Formats: sequence, C-alpha cells, structure tokens
Amino acid sequence: MKQNILSCLGLLLLPLAAQAIEPGPSSPQQQETEAWLLLQSRGQAASPIRQTAAASERDLSLQRWLESYKHPIPPFYKEYSGGQRK
Repeated sequence: MKQNILSCLGLLLLPLAAQAIEPGPSSPQQQETEAWLLLQSRGQAASPIRQTAAASERDLSLQRWLESYKHPIPPFYKEYSGGQRK
C-alpha cells in the first residue's frame, strides 16, 4: 500500500521536474520567415494605400461566384479525367 502511494506521489510530482528545452540556433531562412510573420502580425508592413475594388469589379466577381453554383457536383471524379468537361 505504501509503495502505491509513493509511486502515485512520484507520478504527480514528475511534471514539476520537466523543464522547457531552449530552441537551438535557427537557419537564416527561418529567421527571415519569422521576421516577416512578425511584421505581418503587427501590421507594420501594410501598404499605406488602401486597395479597394471598383463597383464593376465587385459585380463581376459576385457574378462569377453565383455562376459557380450552376455546375452540378459529380458523385465522384474519374481518376484520369484531367478536369475535362463532358
């Protein structure tokens, strides 16, 4: 009984002994990627010029989106059809 209690206590204390592993040196490509992601998340690399779509461009994109619903979804795709229409 005493052995069971001690083993359970040891298992409960085990996470306290774990320590985080410090990351090692990363490659220059990794550092560059992390720098760009940091700029993106902070919004520091955003363009000062607001990019908007004209009303005609919005209408055309909405029309394309609506027309995409006119094509039925096939029950399955043939393996070698290559995206050809029938």
